[in-house]
Amino acid sequence: MTPSSSGLQRLGPHMTQREVYLAQPASPPANYRAALVEARRRVTAAGQWTSDQLMGRRWPIGCVALEITQRCNLDCTACYLSKHSEAVKDIPLEELFRRIDLIFDHYGPHTNVQVTGGEPTLRKREELVAIVRRVSHKGMRPALFTNGIRAKRELLVELVEAGLVDVAFHVDMTQGRKGYESESALNAVRQEYVERARGLPLSVMFNTTIFDRNFEETPAIVRFFVHNCDVVRLASFQLQAQTGRTILGRRSDAITIQSVQEQIEKGTTSSISFDTLRVGHSHCNRYGMIFVANNRAYDALDDRRFLEAMLERMPLLSFDRRSRSKVIATFVMGVLTSPYLSFKAVGWLVRKAWQAKSDLWAARGRVNKLSFVIHNFMDACRLERDRVDACAFMAMTGRGPISMCLHNAKRDAFILAPVRLSGPEGDRFWNPLSGEPMEKSAGTHRPPNPNRRAAKARLKRALAAAGTAVAG
Repeated sequence: MTPSSSGLQRLGPHMTQREVYLAQPASPPANYRAALVEARRRVTAAGQWTSDQLMGRRWPIGCVALEITQRCNLDCTACYLSKHSEAVKDIPLEELFRRIDLIFDHYGPHTNVQVTGGEPTLRKREELVAIVRRVSHKGMRPALFTNGIRAKRELLVELVEAGLVDVAFHVDMTQGRKGYESESALNAVRQEYVERARGLPLSVMFNTTIFDRNFEETPAIVRFFVHNCDVVRLASFQLQAQTGRTILGRRSDAITIQSVQEQIEKGTTSSISFDTLRVGHSHCNRYGMIFVANNRAYDALDDRRFLEAMLERMPLLSFDRRSRSKVIATFVMGVLTSPYLSFKAVGWLVRKAWQAKSDLWAARGRVNKLSFVIHNFMDACRLERDRVDACAFMAMTGRGPISMCLHNAKRDAFILAPVRLSGPEGDRFWNPLSGEPMEKSAGTHRPPNPNRRAAKARLKRALAAAGTAVAG
C-alpha cells in the first residue's frame, strides 16, 4: 500500500541532533479544556485531525509512562533503556508522587498511567503499592507494565486492592528467556500469566516486540490471544526500533505497520478495520478490535459511519475496564442519550448478530472482545518532527511530559539529572548515581549522542559470542 492510496501524508523531515538536544518537556496547561485544545492543535498541525481522531476529541493524551526504576531482571536485545540506566538508583518516592501530580495537572482525570521501568516489580513491594494507590487516588488509571517474573498472584491481588486497572505482560523472544526457543514455546509463559490474572478485576494485556526472528510467528501469537480472550483484553505489537541499548540494529524493511496488520489478520482469519479510529499519528499507532464467538473473530469496527456518529454525538464517558458488564452498561447508557444513536446501534447490533448467528448459537450467546494495537516506535536517529508533535504516548520526567520516542533518544539527560527535593531545611538535590542527597546540583549534562556506535559494539560482541557457541 502506497501513502497516496492509504490517505497518509508523506513522512516529515527528521529532527537534527541539536533539535533533539534542545527539546524540552511540555509546560502544564491552564486546565483540562486547554489540554484538549492543545492536543487538537498538535494533531491538526501534523495533518492528523480527522473525524475519527480520538486525541483532542475524547482525551488530551493516550497514555503516560511513569518510570519508577531503571533496573531490570532481563537483558532484552531490543531494550529502550540506555547503557547508563542500570547505574541509576531508584527515584525517591516523594519525587514519584510529585510526578504523578504533574501527570494529573497536565492531563486530568481518567488518564492512563503506565507504571513501568525497567521492571517496576523490582521496587520495594510497599512502594509499588503506594505508587499505584497514589495514581488511583488522583482519579487516574494505573497500569502495571511488567515482564511478569515477579508479578505473582498475591502481588496482583494487593495491587488491585490499591486501585490497579490494567496489567500488561511483556513476553517475546527479545528477552532471551532460557528454555524457550520460539514464540510458540513462549505461549506456555503467556498461559501461566493468564492464569495468574484469571478472575481478578483487571484488564489483562500483552506486549510483543516484533522483529526479524518472530515476525513469521505473529499469527501463532495472535491465535493464542484469540483463544484466551476471555481473560486477555488487548494485545499490543510493537515494531522494533533502533533506540536505547538495543543490539538488533535497523529492522527489516519487511516489518511495517501494514505487514504486521496483515499478520494479525492471518492469526484471526478475519479482516480487521485498523483505520476506522485514529489515535495520534497514523504512522505511529493503529487500533483494531474484534468480537470473538465460538473462537471465531468478527471485525468490530467495520461500520465507519456508526463510529463517527458515536464520536460526534455520544457524551464523554469513562469506561471501567476492570468489569466487562460495567463497560457494556456504560456504553448502552451513552447510546441511549441520543435517539439517533439508539436507532443506529440497534441496526448495527442486528447486522452483527446475523453475521455471527451460527457461532453465537454454538457459544450460547457468549461473546468476548479483543483489541489490537500496533505501535511503530521511531529510531533514535530518525525522529520525525510531525510524529513527535502529534505523539499520543508521553514519558513523565521531573520537568514534565515528553514524547516517548524523544525521551528514549535523550534518556540520559533525564535519568542522570539531579532531582530537587524540598524539605523543612530547604531544597536539596538527590544524586541519581549515588542515591544520596547533595547540597548543590551537579550541573547539566552533555548532549545525547544518538549515533549507534555503542549499540553496534554490543551487537558485534553478541555475534562473536554466538559464533563461538556454534563452533563449540
